[in-house]
Amino acid sequence: MGFDWRLRHLMAERDMFQTTDLVPKLAERGVVLSREQVYRLVTQPPQRLSMDTLVALCDILQCTPNDLIQPKVVNRQVPKTADGTTAPADITPRRTTIRRPDRP
Repeated sequence: MGFDWRLRHLMAERDMFQTTDLVPKLAERGVVLSREQVYRLVTQPPQRLSMDTLVALCDILQCTPNDLIQPKVVNRQVPKTADGTTAPADITPRRTTIRRPDRP
């Protein structure tokens, strides 16, 4: 399972194009975050989010948590080896050059 973080999209729908627009609005609701923290919150999906922050964002944007977070099913097959164990993911072959000391 994965999810789409739609904070930037919802902000744009409400004519909020600067991440710094959220800083004072969050502070009014008791959530004090630095500009850098708000920038990361807007531009990257958070792995952890406090309930206070989530409720404040929903209040500011007049939306529900379901509007901010949309679950996404990610179907990814796990490669298996001949003995049934899972193989390490994302192994890509690289072209190598063998240099011998007696040849330039």
